[in-house]
Amino acid sequence: MRKIILLLLLCFGIVTFLCAQSTADEIEMLLNTNAVTYAQAARFILEASEARVTADPNQAFQYAVEQKWLSRSVSADGTARLDRIALLIMRSFGIKGGYFYSVFKNPHYAYHELVYQKIIQGRTDPSMAVSGDILLFVTGKALAQKEQGN
Repeated sequence: MRKIILLLLLCFGIVTFLCAQSTADEIEMLLNTNAVTYAQAARFILEASEARVTADPNQAFQYAVEQKWLSRSVSADGTARLDRIALLIMRSFGIKGGYFYSVFKNPHYAYHELVYQKIIQGRTDPSMAVSGDILLFVTGKALAQKEQGN
């Protein structure tokens, strides 16, 4: 019995270590990416928001399109734009917006809402490509806001 418990604990420890290692590897890869794809962004944002956890970026992308969090006009391997990622973040994290966002729920107003809420900071443009470090920063700010209950 003791051997079985020890074996189970060992297996749990290995799985935990591998999951932590794969997350660290993913973050390292994102930090070295100048322009993330919509699939990469969807996988990372959906897992962070706990809207959909999957290891497959294409499944995350497809889910985001089905939920209308990403437009059907973008491709999974296309370079992610900041305004479209802003909409994905607002929808997946359930962030409430101002009047125009509430009425139109489009990337333009999502971008401006995240700037207003100081989730998107610095010199940015709605049509700019999203680098890995911007994705991590903006997702981290949205996650912090969610945890504060705002």
